[in-house]
Amino acid sequence: MALTKAEVLHIAKLARLELKEEEVEKFRTQLSEILEYVGQLQKVDTAGIEPISQITGLQNVVREDLVRGCEPDVRDAMLEQFPKRRGDLLETLGVFE
Repeated sequence: MALTKAEVLHIAKLARLELKEEEVEKFRTQLSEILEYVGQLQKVDTAGIEPISQITGLQNVVREDLVRGCEPDVRDAMLEQFPKRRGDLLETLGVFE
């Protein structure tokens, strides 16, 4: 499936990318090749094949989270040292805007 220049520009707009003229042609070719490959993969008969997420058999080993409290005087000392707080809540810088 060959993409047109207009389709590449539309994809770039959706992805909020600004492309130069030479980049449009480069990505048109590359995206078209990727879509052709995906088209070949869709033709493969996968009936009767069990879906898998990985093939090594390894699993993540995680421990259960345990909540452990501390003595009230230790807790109060930690709260007093924190620069920004609202009552018992600690205020940090935002991660997301």
